[in-house]
Amino acid sequence: MCVNALRTGPNGRLWIVDAGAPGIGLPAVAGGARLIAIDLATDTIARSYDLGATRRQTSYLDDVRFNDQTAYLTDAGAPGLIVLDLTTGQARRVLDGHPSTIDRRTMHADGQVLRRQDGSELRVHADQLEVSPDGRYLYFQPASGPLARIETRWLDDPSVPDDTLAERVETWLDTPTTGGTAIDAAGTIYLSDVEHRQILTIMPDRQVDTLLADPRLIWGDAMWIDSSGNLWIPAAQLNRTPGLAGGAEAVDYPVWIYKLKIDASPPANDHT
Repeated sequence: MCVNALRTGPNGRLWIVDAGAPGIGLPAVAGGARLIAIDLATDTIARSYDLGATRRQTSYLDDVRFNDQTAYLTDAGAPGLIVLDLTTGQARRVLDGHPSTIDRRTMHADGQVLRRQDGSELRVHADQLEVSPDGRYLYFQPASGPLARIETRWLDDPSVPDDTLAERVETWLDTPTTGGTAIDAAGTIYLSDVEHRQILTIMPDRQVDTLLADPRLIWGDAMWIDSSGNLWIPAAQLNRTPGLAGGAEAVDYPVWIYKLKIDASPPANDHT
């Protein structure tokens, strides 16, 4: 239906998130929501995980992160998280409609309020997520922030009641409107502040610093840390597209991807 995320996982396969709907806020399509694994050695589909059982009417699967044999996905359309056992294929919806997954704040980029094509304020629910390198925590947030976290041991246990799970969520850090995140092997989170065209670093002790500010970083998104110590930053210009700019189109082509040497490694539990 709509490829919304691409990334390699800890096993070297290419993983594709099919959002299952043609856009945020649009009706989800039965059978559309999937996580697909591609074997890059043979260029064939190794496995396709049907996530239809976790779907809601307005679901829009957004992104995925890995913790060895568990995958976590965000639903930006119908706020919630999905926990997927990559071995059994069993998928569960968790924190469904929990405040930590709901976009409740006005989103801004380049001084403008982000709006749908009909002029209403844009809401992007559970969006960015990262797993700590030791696998202990899942960090997640709506696109407007704030950043929350929960211990994965609670998420991974299907016997934990919903109410108990909800109580385990910690509002961890206030964050700006965010395009994308990455995390390194030391647990430092890299976060794109699309209001100020900058990349912030967030240490495990919650210390926040500015790594880079550059006028070329128009909506930094889908960041990636490679094995050579580089941070890749696509400047996606999403805030200049009709779906985020009230129906207007102002993308300045070509769209660029930038690379910054940070001398940090990716976390092995997510990718190498």
